[in-house]
Amino acid sequence: MTVYEKKITFKTGGEVEMVDLTGRITSSVEESGVREGIGLVFVPGATGAIVAIEYEEGLLEDFPRALERLVPRGIEYKHHLKWHDDNGHSHVRASILGPDLSFPISGGRPVLGTWQQIVFVELDTRPRERKIIVKIIGE
Repeated sequence: MTVYEKKITFKTGGEVEMVDLTGRITSSVEESGVREGIGLVFVPGATGAIVAIEYEEGLLEDFPRALERLVPRGIEYKHHLKWHDDNGHSHVRASILGPDLSFPISGGRPVLGTWQQIVFVELDTRPRERKIIVKIIGE
């Protein structure tokens, strides 16, 4: 059994920027040599998320609007009161979306739907340098 880990770093521009990681994840699977197994993508931190979504213009606009309706920026969050910052909604959004995504590997490639990509969502209110951990296990 092979266990492979890769760290991917990149910079984001701030709140609700979406970064398509699919190509980098696919390359990581190929580099691992795993033909059959499972992969995991994980973001350490409390204001980032990993989702599977169709990465296209319409959804790049719809997704932030949906997040604003579900978890609005402009309301009071106790996090703001405690830490005197402006990202309480970022933490709530990240908790709902989640920090990781697992996917099957078959034939040496991630198994994804035709219109499905693996995407990082920046939820913090400022630009960040992010590190993503990709863990691949299999044969």
